[in-house]
This record gives sequence, C-alpha cells and structure tokens, in this order.
Amino acid sequence: MTGVTRARTGYEYRPVMGVIFEPFKIKTVEAIPFTTEEQRRMLLREASYNLFLLPSATITFDFLTDSGTSAMSDQQWAAMMRADESYAGSSSYWRFEKVVRELTGYRHIIPTHQGRAAERILFSCALESGQHIPNNNHFDTTRANIEYQGGIGDDLVVTENHDPQSDFPFKGNIDLRRLENYLEENAGNVALGMLTITNNTGGGQPASLANIRGASALYRKHGVPFFLDACRFAENAFMIQQREAGQSDRSVREIAQEVFSLADGCTMSGKKDGIVNMGGFLAVNDADLATDARNLLILTEGFPTYGGQAARDLEAFAVGLDEVLDQRYLEYRMASTKYLKDGLNRIGIPTMQPAGGHAVYIDARAFLPHVPAREFPGQSLAVALYLEGGIRTCEIGSVMFGKPTADGGFDAADLELVRIAIPRRRYTQSHIDYVLENCERIVAKKDLIGGMEMVERPPFLPHFRAKFAPIDSWVAAHGEAAPD
Repeated sequence: MTGVTRARTGYEYRPVMGVIFEPFKIKTVEAIPFTTEEQRRMLLREASYNLFLLPSATITFDFLTDSGTSAMSDQQWAAMMRADESYAGSSSYWRFEKVVRELTGYRHIIPTHQGRAAERILFSCALESGQHIPNNNHFDTTRANIEYQGGIGDDLVVTENHDPQSDFPFKGNIDLRRLENYLEENAGNVALGMLTITNNTGGGQPASLANIRGASALYRKHGVPFFLDACRFAENAFMIQQREAGQSDRSVREIAQEVFSLADGCTMSGKKDGIVNMGGFLAVNDADLATDARNLLILTEGFPTYGGQAARDLEAFAVGLDEVLDQRYLEYRMASTKYLKDGLNRIGIPTMQPAGGHAVYIDARAFLPHVPAREFPGQSLAVALYLEGGIRTCEIGSVMFGKPTADGGFDAADLELVRIAIPRRRYTQSHIDYVLENCERIVAKKDLIGGMEMVERPPFLPHFRAKFAPIDSWVAAHGEAAPD
C-alpha cells in the first residue's frame, strides 16, 4: 500500500485496491482461547456480568480496549535490547526525550508508567478544589482524577456528537461558542483547559485543526493553560489530513506537530498511539509546573529519567512514536476500522458515524430501544456478545458515566455505546469476519436481550469493578432465572 493508493469517499478513507491488507508480516503468533456457550454462561455469573472481571484465558477475541494490547514491531523489540537500565541518567531516557521533544516541541518531558499517572500528577499540581476544567469530553480516568482532586470536569463537545447517525466529519470538536461563554462565566476559576484527541467518550471522533486552533486562541485570550489528552494524536492527525480542506498535501507528522504547538502541554498514554504495552508521559512548557510535577513524580512514580517505566519500555515507546506516523500503517488502520463499521451497518447494527480510528461504537440505545438507560443497554449488549461468541467489548454509556441521584432517580449518559476497540497490529480481516458472523446472530435475537441491574457500584470508575445481575427480561434470552 502506498501513499498514492489512497482515495476519499465522503469523509472516510477508502482504499483503491479491492483487498485491505496488513502492511506488515506476522513473525510471532499467540494461540486464541475457545470456550463453549455453557462455560461462558457460568463465567459470566462468576464475574457478576462484568466483562472486566473475566480472565483473559476465557476470551476468544478481546476488544475491551486498544490500550496496551497492541503488537509491537521487530524494531521495537530490537530497541529494547539496547536499553540502559540505570536508575538515574539512563541513555534510554535521553533517546526517548529527543523523540518526544521533536514531535511535540514541549520543553519538559516527564515519563510516567501510563496516561492516568500523567493526569494525576498534572491535576495534583495545577488544580485546586472547586476549580473547573473544560474539555470536548473527559474520558473515564481523566474525569475521575479531576473529581478526586475536588475539581469539576465539564464537557463542551459540539451538538453533532450527540447524534450517532450524523456524518459530521469532526464530531470531536469542542463547541467554541460555548467555550468562550464558559471561560467568561468561570473567569478566575478555570485551572486549565483540555481537548481529547481523538474523543474517546464520544465515539473516537476527531477534532479538526481549525477547531484546535480556535480553542487555543480562546484559552490564550483568557489566560488559561491549554493541555491535550494526546493518546490518539496520530489517528486524529490522519483524519485531519483526510477530512479537512487544505490539509491533504501535508504529512501526518507535520499536522501532529502543529497540533502540539497550539497547546501548552499534554498528557499521553503510550499504550495507544505509542504502540507499547506500558508507558506514558506528561509534557509541559512551564518550568515551575515541571518542577512541581517532577517532585511528585519522585514520590509516586520514580526518578525523572525513568518515571515508572523500565528503560526498555522507553526504548520501545520512542520507536512506536515514529512507527505510528507511517502513512501506510494509518491508511490500513482506518480502512480496517471502517470495514468493521460497514459490516455491522450492513447486518442491521447501528454505529457511530462516520468511522473513527481506534474503535467502532455500536449505538446500543438505537439497537435495543426496549432497554431503558437505567437498565444499561450497552452492558446488556456487551454481555450478549460475549455469551454468543466469546467476544469482549466495553460499555461506554450509563455504566461508565451515568449516576444515581439523591432522590432515587438516575442521570443517564448522553450516549449508550458499546465500543469494539481494535488493538493495533493484532487481528486480521478474517478475525473481524468472525466477529461479524456472531453479530449477525445477535441481530436475530436482539428483542430477547433484556436489561441489567447494577447491584454494587464503586465510588470511582464503576465500570471496572461494578457487579451486575440480569433482570427478569433476561430469562427469555439466556434460559436462566435472575440471581437472588
């Protein structure tokens, strides 16, 4: 696949060749586990119907997350062998710092063991209780770390994002008019501003370069530091290249570098577009903030030249940040995600439009209209997918973002989605075809899928450890009575 083979149809990349093929060769393989339906039914009961609590050895295809689950390249494995595992001053850190600085332009590069550690350090140093942080959408760990510090995370995503069927190309945009009003209304009480690229909560949708420029100008006008949640920066930059007028002749690297230049810093989980299994960083321009962050880093993560990572992780991370910007890889990545989205739509499963980068998001509210939000249609569908074919996915809806109210009511999430997150360089087209075959059987029995009750809700990040029970309508679909 070469750069000249790409073409655009509407807002989505479509390859010219008839077959989407992987721009890499397989060198190492891992056996896939298989289970029977009866075993899966028992396993679901034992896990209290929470797919996070299932052992990985019981999963046939794991689309729970793209975070830390991708396959590393031979060049990454080779780089790990040269690692300098010195406690302080490791040469591996200096190589890593050089790559990150050349990509982002930020002055201070602070490694962490993963993205949420970078978030925790940033908010511990820059956020006071009662202060606000706006974003297009905060994802789960970001919001949890803000709230843990006593802050308030506010979502200002554009209205098009609330309509899964809208084909608006940049549904990850922050609403600039709302943002300006917000900054004026909360003047003096906004710790920092953020933008998540791509917008994971809202269907993996990108923010346009024009929107990022606009957000940057507003934050600077109001004297508010601007930070990117840059976990999937390369995928966002590729969709800018493919969808935004005037950007098609620029390289993905050039676009990404401009995006970083518009902010004052970023948090990053390398487990996404770093294509590594562990690692992250906080990057900032402010020297005082960097000093505070490094002081906290030493208390909780490690010395500033390893920050919770082994040197071999830093080496692999540095290589991954280059590999993720390869045009051929990104063309394949987006085309294969679109292939799954198109297949689901063809068999009658509605998804967030247009296709994002790292995942396909099923619109569970539209697919299961008989299951109300307080009975968690996304969780019900995710459980049904596992029971049908050993396929693990992740609910992005009222389990993750909904909250019970003091008067006994329930504040549902804006969207009820099931995310099929695709690990990088891990699965082939035949694997995706197997997923589609199982989904076709789900379509035939969707009216039998009932709701779930959350019987145990942890105070933070409830989706990780919550326990569920099927309600009475589950009986018809699963042939078992609801637990006492």
